[in-house]
Amino acid sequence: MDREADLRFRAGSVNYTVAWVLLTFLGFFGVHRFYMGKWVTGIVYLCTAGLLGIGYLYDFWTLNDQITVVNASG
Repeated sequence: MDREADLRFRAGSVNYTVAWVLLTFLGFFGVHRFYMGKWVTGIVYLCTAGLLGIGYLYDFWTLNDQITVVNASG
């Protein structure tokens, strides 16, 4: 089970814990997206309150995968 988790969650420049804390408390402002380097969607979230909450909820379901992709790319 640990091996599967190691393959799924990659260490890198984006820390999973920090991203989750930012999403939980400042997600409507897109701060977690700025932290991951996604500036365009961060600005969109900032101007639309997390796409009226829909994008905020979407990120709760997909944040780990988003971080894995960011960490894998460099």
